[in-house]
Amino acid sequence: MTDVALSTDQSVLAATLVDEPTREHGVGLTDAAALKIKSLLEQEGRDDLRLRVAVQPGGCSGLIYQLYFDERYLDGDKTVDFGGVEVIVDDMSVPYLDGAKIDFKDTISEQGFTIDNPNAAGSCACGDSFH
Repeated sequence: MTDVALSTDQSVLAATLVDEPTREHGVGLTDAAALKIKSLLEQEGRDDLRLRVAVQPGGCSGLIYQLYFDERYLDGDKTVDFGGVEVIVDDMSVPYLDGAKIDFKDTISEQGFTIDNPNAAGSCACGDSFH
């Protein structure tokens, strides 16, 4: 599992990927993650934002996750609604994220969103990137 940071702008978000994948883009979202995202969106006071999940070149292992709230729809975006939480994945990122799951943990040993991606062959020591 990879930890990712979460914020309300387009910076990297702390997040975990879990649960049942969807047919549109293959990314799953647990109930715990959906509830936390709803809470963050309510704090923002905006109803025009959705969670964008992407993969981009970077990090020591070659690829990094990007999770952020976005108001835009781009050509080729794949969208799935998880009980009022809309998750968007761009067309290029779909093959890298198919089957990935986002979860949210709030325990004494783990806090934040995590990504469990079956397509990641390995990750760097810090856990911020994968290949």
